[in-house]
Amino acid sequence: MDNPIDLYCERTGTEFWSEPVNALTNLAFLVAAGLLLRVWLAAYRGRTAAGWDRLLLVILVAAIGLGSGLFHTFARTWAAMADVLPIALFISVFLLVSLKRLAGLGWPATLAWFAAYHGANVLAQRHLDPALLNGSVFYLPSFAALALLAAWLAWRGHVRSRRFTGAAVLFLVSLGFRSADMAVCAAWPLGTHFLWHLLNATLLWLLVCAVMDNPGPAQSARNG
Repeated sequence: MDNPIDLYCERTGTEFWSEPVNALTNLAFLVAAGLLLRVWLAAYRGRTAAGWDRLLLVILVAAIGLGSGLFHTFARTWAAMADVLPIALFISVFLLVSLKRLAGLGWPATLAWFAAYHGANVLAQRHLDPALLNGSVFYLPSFAALALLAAWLAWRGHVRSRRFTGAAVLFLVSLGFRSADMAVCAAWPLGTHFLWHLLNATLLWLLVCAVMDNPGPAQSARNG
């Protein structure tokens, strides 16, 4: 029997609308996707082929909001897959775009770092307790990759390095709220997962904006 999955403070029953705040805050991802689409149209109107990968990221931001919305309403196994898959796809596509477009790596180096990330992700899933940080262990390799990329761009003096550094800090704060959710139930029954949604929508907006209209890897960080 596919019983509702109860992972967050706000859910207190099996009803469809048992997590209204967690469900509604996923609208932030749809707002972010709408804003990003406007940025994409301004940057790539008339040259769609140059920005197809960035458009894919915009679509995935919207898919993350829809998938998470399904999970926080239906809370079933199939809805959990609808939640997780767009996130995993976004991380993979964003990593490839960042390594190739921003870091300026060739395909051999890009694919090597891409494989290293996924290898670290597999090791984390196998050797770390899935309940660690309230399930946020899934995102630790992604945070590490973002922090390393921010450091690499800063070392290269990239114009977007400050944005990536700010994004890494925001991601860390966001992970903190995700991890704290179940721990604060007694004092705050609503939990903190909804803040993860709001901050993550802002994070994805910031990151996708940062890879739009790439200024090149060698420009001065003074303009970032």
